[in-house]
Amino acid sequence: MKALVFHGPGTITWEEVRDAALVEPTDAVVRMDTTTICGTDLHILHGDVPTVADGRILGHEGVGTVVEVGDGVRNHAPGDRVIIACISGCGVCTYCRAQFPSHCLAPEGTSGIGWVLGHLIDGTQAELVRIPFADSSLHRLPPTVPDELAVLLSDILPTGFEIGVRYGHVQPGDTVAVVGAGPVGLAAIATAGLYGAAQIIAIDRDTHRLDVAKRLGATLTVDSSTPDWKAQVMAATGDAGVDVAIEAVGIPETFTMCTEMVRPGGHVANVGVHGRPVELALQDLWIQNVTITTGLVNTTTLPMLLRLVEAGKLPVEAFVTHRFALADILDAYRTFGSAAQTQALKVVMTR
Repeated sequence: MKALVFHGPGTITWEEVRDAALVEPTDAVVRMDTTTICGTDLHILHGDVPTVADGRILGHEGVGTVVEVGDGVRNHAPGDRVIIACISGCGVCTYCRAQFPSHCLAPEGTSGIGWVLGHLIDGTQAELVRIPFADSSLHRLPPTVPDELAVLLSDILPTGFEIGVRYGHVQPGDTVAVVGAGPVGLAAIATAGLYGAAQIIAIDRDTHRLDVAKRLGATLTVDSSTPDWKAQVMAATGDAGVDVAIEAVGIPETFTMCTEMVRPGGHVANVGVHGRPVELALQDLWIQNVTITTGLVNTTTLPMLLRLVEAGKLPVEAFVTHRFALADILDAYRTFGSAAQTQALKVVMTR
């Protein structure tokens, strides 16, 4: 089969590799019909995730068709159309039972890490992929939901909702600021309304992404390259500060922005993947009763979000901006990696 293989920072190739195959009775092999590129894949390519080994097939998102299942798989059969969750969980360990499959203790990849696809084992940017714990890691896809929408449920929609909106404890009437209107930030914007946010402020340098944010539910957009960005945010809150600040970029400057605009007693929800240390002004924050949360998505909300997408309750059509054949994945990486020039949000590759 062909697959997108990582060969160290800065180097990926589309090459022939051994076909994905069953290893454990709880495995499934899925033919990839649609996959996509995540910002985390770019972090891997830039060398920010040193646990990814040379020779690893990248990718942790996708929609496909089951072609083979192990003897221990009960919920899926060959021919099923499925969403692949970016988190693989055994479903029975302490963390899985506590709804934290992101820290699954099974020995797949590394015990304690549920993000294994495209990280610690081969991933979804390939013609075939082996999915461990198929019963809890695959989700049957209704025929009315197209692949382009379904693939958003593998990662970005659950990530924005779980780690941004839920961890940020968004409440009815809150003012929520999302720093970074990339795909995950836009997912937080699109789902913040589910918990009744009164104001959703999108903050970014890219005017195209800010325009998309408006279509997804932002009530105010702020260009962070302007000197008065903070004054604009504070004016929208009566100088009180925002109730929830969601960081969706993953650099020190944007995290600091969140701590500067959150009100006393508010929440900072960090979603971005950070590749270098971030200074925390705890000497200023300790007296502000500010709560800071971090996290890796668990995808436990995927079934609920799928029902909302199926019912047309989430405006997610705007996410996909570019389409490629799977064999043209290197072009897709170049497009996604130059998003400022190409205006790419989610690029999808289809078989």
